[in-house]
Amino acid sequence: MSVMFSLAEPTSTWYLVLSAVLFGIGTIGVMVRRNPLIMFMCIELMLNAVNLSFVALSSQIANIDGQVVVFFVLVVAAAEVVVGLGIIVSIMRRRTTLTVDDMSGLKG
Repeated sequence: MSVMFSLAEPTSTWYLVLSAVLFGIGTIGVMVRRNPLIMFMCIELMLNAVNLSFVALSSQIANIDGQVVVFFVLVVAAAEVVVGLGIIVSIMRRRTTLTVDDMSGLKG
């Protein structure tokens, strides 16, 4: 007697739930952690969670607009990584420990 397991195909609801979980993890990471590099990665996680929801909803309504928005968000996120990561790494090279409170001196 063989038992066949059938795995349900993932629907857009699954992707939206995954997106909400990833966004929640990113939000908690930004609120709890004080290291700017970790906070930066959590913000990127939140951006990718929103991108996942854009793609899921775009495929559900059979419209390409959500995927176009994701393309532009990824371009902006790449530029943000270049500038933000450069600033964070250059500051972290000069100090042994760094928190977000220490970066308030950059206000000028």
